[in-house]
Amino acid sequence: MRAMVIDAFGGPERLRVAEVPAPTSGAEEVLIAIACTSVNPVDWKIREGMLADMFPHSFPLILGWDAAGTVSAVGRNADRFKTGDKVFAYCRKPQIQFGTYCESVAVHESAVALMPANLGFAEAATIPLAGLTAWQSLFDTAKLSAGEKVLIHAGAGGVGSLAIQFARHAGATVYTTARAANHDYVQGLGAYVAIDYAKENFVEALKKREPGGIDVVFDTIGGHVQQRSYKVLRKGGRLVSIISIPDPEEARPYDVRTAFVFVSPNGMQLRKIADLVESGAVLPAAFEVMRLEDAAKAQELSRKGHIRGKIVLRIR
Repeated sequence: MRAMVIDAFGGPERLRVAEVPAPTSGAEEVLIAIACTSVNPVDWKIREGMLADMFPHSFPLILGWDAAGTVSAVGRNADRFKTGDKVFAYCRKPQIQFGTYCESVAVHESAVALMPANLGFAEAATIPLAGLTAWQSLFDTAKLSAGEKVLIHAGAGGVGSLAIQFARHAGATVYTTARAANHDYVQGLGAYVAIDYAKENFVEALKKREPGGIDVVFDTIGGHVQQRSYKVLRKGGRLVSIISIPDPEEARPYDVRTAFVFVSPNGMQLRKIADLVESGAVLPAAFEVMRLEDAAKAQELSRKGHIRGKIVLRIR
């Protein structure tokens, strides 16, 4: 099958198109003929070797963890799906080698869900990793509930755009940071207030509106943004990061709780997200479609940031 692989860690020039053996489905796996995948920051971080100590890996290595496509085969003990089903999945495995920048992937059926019936493959491919990241951060970890106030950093990104909608649907008041050019976009998704991080100090802007502090910060940026975010939380508030593990010493003076989330595959949660999409309560992120052969360019655009939504790679 056709795949985009790397033979060693390094820059975007490491990516190359290759013919590799097609996978087969294990006993509890489904085989997905991939129509589209999407690019996530974790893809170029893996390519550069930044996660080499976190996951076992083997070369040649196929990057990518999102998949939207059609079930082409099922294992003998897999009974949740049938051949021809349109599905999507977050396809992370214990060992990094067989990703989704390719024509076919085998994945445990528990990670797979039926696609939203009202979406095409490109739209569906934007959701799995980003959607599960937002869901698990806001609800499993931060325990966000109706009536609470949350700050979602980088609301125009792939994770942020879904997080805004999930939080709004849960009954929370949503603040977000975004460039001025994206304010109409994020407010259309449900943000109550958008703060232009290029021109405003988000701490000062939020304190003017919420002098008593807010309940939750969803950190999608890390670094100095994470450090400053403690200042907008009320005592007992929660900060959840998907970028770096918060420093307990930095958090202690503010009397807040912190957590780090690395998203896990979860087909049942994906189906809950699909239900929200089918109901019209949630829209997929904005996206741009590129060819699989343009994966290096797509990853560089992701690495430089300032992307509205996601980049999708069309496989077939």
